[in-house]
Amino acid sequence: MVVHQHRRRRGRAGEAVLVLGVGLAVAATGGCGGDGGGRAEDRPPADAAAVVRGAADALAKTGSAQARTAMEMATGGTRVTIHGEGGVDFTKRMGQLLVMLPADVTGKPGHRPITELLAPGALYMKNRGAGVPDDKWVRVDTTALPDGNLVTGGATDPLAAAELLRGAQEVTYVGETEVAGTKVRHYRGTTDIGRAARSASPEVKGALEAAAKGFSTDTVPFDVYLDEEGRMRKVRHRFSYVNKGVIDVSSTTLLYGFGTPVNVVLPASGDIYAGKIAE
Repeated sequence: MVVHQHRRRRGRAGEAVLVLGVGLAVAATGGCGGDGGGRAEDRPPADAAAVVRGAADALAKTGSAQARTAMEMATGGTRVTIHGEGGVDFTKRMGQLLVMLPADVTGKPGHRPITELLAPGALYMKNRGAGVPDDKWVRVDTTALPDGNLVTGGATDPLAAAELLRGAQEVTYVGETEVAGTKVRHYRGTTDIGRAARSASPEVKGALEAAAKGFSTDTVPFDVYLDEEGRMRKVRHRFSYVNKGVIDVSSTTLLYGFGTPVNVVLPASGDIYAGKIAE
């Protein structure tokens, strides 16, 4: 496991919001292959890395999809999992997730899910807590976050998860399997955040560039499952970094229901909280 270490950055907004993906974990833990003679479709691709790098383009051609996310953080022998569900429009580069926090993170079993809106260069959150009124949104500039919102929001943006694969290297074709009843090809390898940022779409480039600067190393291990059209059906990235101890993060994104309409409406400026967010 490669250890990623965030560099410290100035600015209260990035530090305050980082509590969702990173600080919540700290708070929770602090208190406690086929042969050449087979069918053509069963044979491994000639260039597995090239196939994986093309996953983001394949999704863009699809248009939209439903998504489920799971982010598991482990430190000090304790594991915390944050679940999310929603949809992503790969054409407009926008999405919406409902993020469910485990009770032991907030200490309040009745804590309402956090609504997250994903937009180019920005993350909007409602029911954020930390002193933010229930009827207000918090807007975060993802290009200013040390991790580019790969872990901050408690869910990796599905679009960013796919774009991160543009830096795929040392990729191995594992074999055929199924994901949610669909036949897929399983690939395993590592991706380079800096390389992915250089090849990323303009809407995601800034966030990945921030992540490339914020982590001490760019290498991220992954497992990805692609369908016959090259679309990402499931991906699992494994991040690890130092923040009051070593925190290992496993971020999984599952895509299904391709073509399902996804309508994302960003909040009006008057609905965005401008006050201080509690640490």
